[in-house]
Amino acid sequence: MAKILCVDDEPSAVALKKTILERAGHVVTTSCTVSDAISFLEKETFDAVVTDWKLGEDSGRQILLAAKGRQEVPVVVVSGYCTEAFRAAEPQADMYLEKPVDPNELVAIVGALLHPLPQAG
Repeated sequence: MAKILCVDDEPSAVALKKTILERAGHVVTTSCTVSDAISFLEKETFDAVVTDWKLGEDSGRQILLAAKGRQEVPVVVVSGYCTEAFRAAEPQADMYLEKPVDPNELVAIVGALLHPLPQAG
């Protein structure tokens, strides 16, 4: 079980991702705004972050910077703007998934990032 921050400016999208991740056994905190998400990252420790890239007038880049700058947690960007997100300056997300995301793929990717395979020697 991991503690995951899930960010999306569309309430139905964040609720869906929350349900998917909770069914996989994770504890999920949700946010629909960049400011709230950054506040959560400043106050709490998370094992992973799943975020959209276009968040109203804001960008998932702000979430990425906050997550990588404070906790160095894995970040998955789930967006219809993956090409734009991937081309953004450092830091990069750990994975980019196009919307609509396959629930099994999201769970598998988050699981792999939380429990990476050991490197061959």
